[in-house]
Amino acid sequence: MRIFCLVSLLWLAACSAAPDAPPANPTAAPEVAEVLPPPREASVAQPVARPGKPDIRRLRVAMVGDIMLGTDFPENRLSDDDGASLLAGVTAELQAADITIGNLEGTLLDGGEPAKECSSPRACYLFRSPARYAGHLRAAGFDVLSLANNHARDFGEDGRSATMRTLEEYGILHSGREEDFARLNVHGFRIAVLAFSVTQKSNLVHDYDKAAATIKRFAADHDIVIVSFHAGAEGGDVTRIPFAEEEHFGEPRGDVVRFGRLAVDAGADLVFGHGPHVVRGMERYKDRLIAYSLGNFATYYGISVDGLKGIAPILEATLDYQGRFSEGRIYSTVQVRPGGPQLDPEQRALRLIRDLSFADFKKPGLTFADDGRLLPD
Repeated sequence: MRIFCLVSLLWLAACSAAPDAPPANPTAAPEVAEVLPPPREASVAQPVARPGKPDIRRLRVAMVGDIMLGTDFPENRLSDDDGASLLAGVTAELQAADITIGNLEGTLLDGGEPAKECSSPRACYLFRSPARYAGHLRAAGFDVLSLANNHARDFGEDGRSATMRTLEEYGILHSGREEDFARLNVHGFRIAVLAFSVTQKSNLVHDYDKAAATIKRFAADHDIVIVSFHAGAEGGDVTRIPFAEEEHFGEPRGDVVRFGRLAVDAGADLVFGHGPHVVRGMERYKDRLIAYSLGNFATYYGISVDGLKGIAPILEATLDYQGRFSEGRIYSTVQVRPGGPQLDPEQRALRLIRDLSFADFKKPGLTFADDGRLLPD
């Protein structure tokens, strides 16, 4: 009964509701904060320097769901400090891992015209963050970002191309556009990060045969393959996994369990999802961890964070030298406007994910400790 009590207390309107707005009369964006690291010319990112001596037999990966640090389109929805402090409350956890990965909703773009029409500025889901915000993401510890989602194309493919160039200038790798994949070497591990979605001109979730072939190709010459996917229905009432093809407003959104297990069968070592705007359960499948949705992690005004939509984890997974899940941790976070994500002392993300995992999978193959530790069962 815990899951239903928790959901009923936190249930919220579906994400098709108008986006919530910032305080009246937001200030114009200030001068660029001095804390931003300068752009650098790099086509291959080096992970953010991490404290301590690495254990070369194991790899720690941190994953989060949707990120959108504020938009200046169609009106100013940027924070008063130009986004500089939005990730400050969780930077230590993001930087603790060897690699940190998230899903970037929207574009990093200065100017430009949208590829979609926005019928009402108060209900406009077109996101354009200043290109300099890539510096905030890099400073917080992000090494790879997924651009496999519908909002990556809010300003067309030209907008996604500009975002890719901006990330590269700041030393962040990306994956998302068809045949665009991230490759990096960390502690001697050859790692590939492959991002999929249900969005056109992207690596497609619901082209299952091609997805499996792609993953298998990378597994043949990489030590670790990490798969990210943006799929599943949306809204506060979709925390449960239907084990079937999903839709949202008539758009096919894939069968997330079919895709997740297919990815592992093809050679993926770690699989995580986002897209429903709420968290979902997770399972250990063939000694590999699959997290079916990590929810909204850092989404400033323009995306609802009411109730369940403001609860999300930083999911940390430690893989052994063969890619098997050995241990992990769920850092529960919550978004409280006008700030960014903060660690949640109530551990709501942990409790919800634990309940959903047992409700959906009965035996998820995982032990969820009260302190956030995640262990094979």
